[in-house]
Amino acid sequence: MRIVVCGRAPQAAQGMLIGAHVSPAGGPANAVARGVERGARAIQIFNQNPRAWKPRDYSADEVAAFRAAIAGSDVDALLIHAVYLLNCASNDATIRANTLRSLIASLRAGAALGAHAVVLHPGSAKTGDVGEAIARAGTVIAEALAETDGCALHLENTAGSGGTLGRSFDELAALIEAAGGDARLGVCLDSCHLLASGHEIRSAEALAAVLDECGARVGLERLGSLHLNDSQTPLGSNVDRHANVGDGELGEDGCAVFLSEPRFEGLPLVLETPGPRHSGPTSEELALTRTLRERGIAARRR
Repeated sequence: MRIVVCGRAPQAAQGMLIGAHVSPAGGPANAVARGVERGARAIQIFNQNPRAWKPRDYSADEVAAFRAAIAGSDVDALLIHAVYLLNCASNDATIRANTLRSLIASLRAGAALGAHAVVLHPGSAKTGDVGEAIARAGTVIAEALAETDGCALHLENTAGSGGTLGRSFDELAALIEAAGGDARLGVCLDSCHLLASGHEIRSAEALAAVLDECGARVGLERLGSLHLNDSQTPLGSNVDRHANVGDGELGEDGCAVFLSEPRFEGLPLVLETPGPRHSGPTSEELALTRTLRERGIAARRR
């Protein structure tokens, strides 16, 4: 069972949907073209300027152009990443209000474009009480879901620095409970964040144990999307620094393990790596990712 999504049904597709975060500059249809250039089967975009609070509303023509573009492509899934300015857990009422407005806009954009989900960093307690921060975040998330229809919302696990919420499966479970346990709530697992937050995932056995813990605490039925990023920092560092695939602490072997996990089959997996030219994932990096997936599958069969 997978979380119900508002767009095409990637869970019905064969294999993992490997893709990349791309720019929607010029309109969301252009993001499809950029995904196609990279050989992506999934794309992720910001639906507004990541450095400004002003939400972006897509016109009917932009929505129609996007839907036509994705229907005529090999891209099977769209993820929208809520911008990093958002902090559902802030103790500042103005920041929470701006966060709510932006999150609602992201979910409405997701519904209009037929996105698989909106991916959200739940927020940060900073130096405050974590339980109180989770309660505040839950209230904002519940309000955003109540104001929208259709599109799933995936809470992303975090590396854990700066009081970020979601560094453990217990925290993710508490956030979902605080938000009312809505069926539209899911989880996005990021490989870099897992390692940095202290989860060993570089062997098939270790990753299986981590997913067993996720299932026990959160429920694997809520696992809806993935980010593949290598980590510049070591296990348990709590520092979120993405590295290109195979160039960090996970290495090619660790990435191959993540890519070949059977319980990830059918999910969209998006690279958010800096890329060799610091302009994001390239077609070559996606090709390497597919090769590592095959290597990992072959190793599991031995």
